[in-house]
Amino acid sequence: MENLLIADLHGFADHGLPPQFRWHCEPQRWCLADGCLRIEPDAPTDFWQRTHYGSRADNGHFLYRETEGDFVLTVRIVFRPAHQYDQAGVMVRVSADCWLKSSVEFEPSGPSRLGAVVTNHGYSDWSMQEFSPQAGEVWLRVRREGDDYIVDASGDGVRWSQLRMAHLHDGRGISVACGVYACSPQASGFVCEFPELCLAAGPILERHG
Repeated sequence: MENLLIADLHGFADHGLPPQFRWHCEPQRWCLADGCLRIEPDAPTDFWQRTHYGSRADNGHFLYRETEGDFVLTVRIVFRPAHQYDQAGVMVRVSADCWLKSSVEFEPSGPSRLGAVVTNHGYSDWSMQEFSPQAGEVWLRVRREGDDYIVDASGDGVRWSQLRMAHLHDGRGISVACGVYACSPQASGFVCEFPELCLAAGPILERHG
């Protein structure tokens, strides 16, 4: 049996977002145009809690839908960064103290970073790998299976590599917010686009990578 489709925003409609989607910290500059969601993040914006840097930020732009049970969220991201730490990707959120995000994070002096941040009990961690600064597009996927989450990345939306397997301790057995996010911790000027978003219920049927 095929997975039940919750939302398929392949080519975002120009007339507006579906009513089930909401903003956490809606950006001043965003639009639906040319078949995709375009965001120019405000600054300074970020999602991070305490660890190592001591800082706390929960003002990033997050477009989400509340979702129950197992799901697969798949997103294609096109990005034109301007400043260090500019980032765009996928997010699953229970609260300010319990969430995960996966993104490309820009580094102007070297390879950018493709990775995931998992926050439990108000403390964030960060796992990462190098990502070519010449590559202006990436696919990200997050799967909820039971109370656990698997994050994958792809260069073409077909061949996938696992980035992270994690657990959100406050999200056991409850609905969570899931969707796309973007941040500019340093300064404005970053532009990112989400041409495709597919949210399907149930575990993934065919695994790649």
